Amino acid sequence: MQRLKPLDELTPADLWREVPRDDEEFWSDTRERQRRLVKTVIEGALEEEMTLLLGAGRYRRTNERHGYRNGFYERDLATQIGIVTAIRVPRPREESVEHTVFSRYQRRQEQVNDVIRNIFLAGVSTRRVGETLEALLGERVSAQTVSRVSRSLDREVARFQAAPIVDDVRYLLLDGVYLRVKVAAGAQRKLVLCAYAITVSGERRLLDFRLGTAESQAQWEAFLSQLRERGLLGKRLQLIVTDGCTGLHRALETVYPYVLRQHCWVHKLRNVANHLKRIQQDCLEEAKAIYKAESKTAAVQTYWAWARRWREQAPGAVTCLERDIDSLLSFLDCPPEHRRMVRTTNAIERCFREVRRRTRPMTCFNNNASCERIIYAVFNHLNRNWKGRTLPQFTHDS
Repeated sequence: MQRLKPLDELTPADLWREVPRDDEEFWSDTRERQRRLVKTVIEGALEEEMTLLLGAGRYRRTNERHGYRNGFYERDLATQIGIVTAIRVPRPREESVEHTVFSRYQRRQEQVNDVIRNIFLAGVSTRRVGETLEALLGERVSAQTVSRVSRSLDREVARFQAAPIVDDVRYLLLDGVYLRVKVAAGAQRKLVLCAYAITVSGERRLLDFRLGTAESQAQWEAFLSQLRERGLLGKRLQLIVTDGCTGLHRALETVYPYVLRQHCWVHKLRNVANHLKRIQQDCLEEAKAIYKAESKTAAVQTYWAWARRWREQAPGAVTCLERDIDSLLSFLDCPPEHRRMVRTTNAIERCFREVRRRTRPMTCFNNNASCERIIYAVFNHLNRNWKGRTLPQFTHDS
């Protein structure tokens, strides 16, 4: 193979003559030249940094000298253009130095770590990440390396769960999703409690999530209390939407007792369907007319007509709906353009679908921390996409 000229000796004509005819060879040659250039720049920066640190260049004798050199050691660095090999890193005689180009034990550029994290969080298994990056970096990243890089998300999770919350929430949706996590006795279904907010300006925001074991009053109360301590006092909160969980409602009585509550229609109709058999479709279709009413008065009238129609054939279904009819109609106190998005917990359920899509390649998380990393990554991605974007229903807010 022909020997490559030094970069500083190349002319445009040389570059043109040395362009390989084969497409694959061309790009391979281009990457090699890029790596050589990057290596030259890095070594120059390290040498200049050492000169400033010691107060003298190589082989210079001055009265301002602060120390002496102690040769070089070589370092490989994974970068966005591949592995830059055998970088000569100067070192002082007396003490170690923390370089600004890269840290003491760094083997990958931070942007490479970001790529590893993003590929992993996109749903690729730890083993497949290495295979995916091999063509770009020139070497395979091990599954252990991917796991170590992903653990850097733990600090971001802690910051997210401790960050202050602006008390500008108008609607709050609360729900939970179950995921499987490994424990000492095997695999266990862990409940992830989640809070989804719509602000007074119409911006969506996922406020927090916490791992629990059940939708008990104690766990929901602890979760809600943390939201309040972080700043969600509820001064502008008009409605809290839930799935009707008894433990959650008892917790709300303690933390946000004066905020109106909306029972999710989707969850309620599922409960009603459990009391129906052959007449299920007709009964449920007529029940949907209740929440489609133009006003609360019309909805109450529609409910009574439905109850009279089905009480004899499906008494259990009527009793089930009747038990929560007041909280089922709370959304009708909101502006008409907001009602559809706050009569159910569908908005937060869509977030859960994204979590399940990402966690589908994993039959089970290794521990709580690995579960929290994935949930945080999904929630953080959604929050970034929503930031500064107002829901169309709030464009002409009443």
